Amino acid sequence: MKESKSKHFVDIESAPKLVQLEGVTSSILNGFEGETMMIVQTEILPGCSVPEHSHPHEQLGVVKAGRVRLTIGDNARDLAAGDVFAIPPNIPHSADCIGEEVTLVLDIFSPVREDFLEMVKG
Repeated sequence: MKESKSKHFVDIESAPKLVQLEGVTSSILNGFEGETMMIVQTEILPGCSVPEHSHPHEQLGVVKAGRVRLTIGDNARDLAAGDVFAIPPNIPHSADCIGEEVTLVLDIFSPVREDFLEMVKG
């Protein structure tokens, strides 16, 4: 079967990357063509954090590798590969990479994070 380029299949390695802050890089996997959801893979280096923030987007995620301490509102939990979380819109949350390995998180946002798209456009 011949492979062809298609918006239906995503190559993570060539996806646009967004350096959110030192030690936190996100690959934007979709959301460029009128989709109603966005998938983002975020890499958090050991010792690095995503500071507390909130946004109007619903966020679902799964930890793919590493360990992360995720705080959602007043609740904190240490998560590892395979763990799933849900963050309602406008709830403050933060993430800290714990342990010695890189943490990879796959996030799904609804609606699309237009702010991310603007940042990768330059």
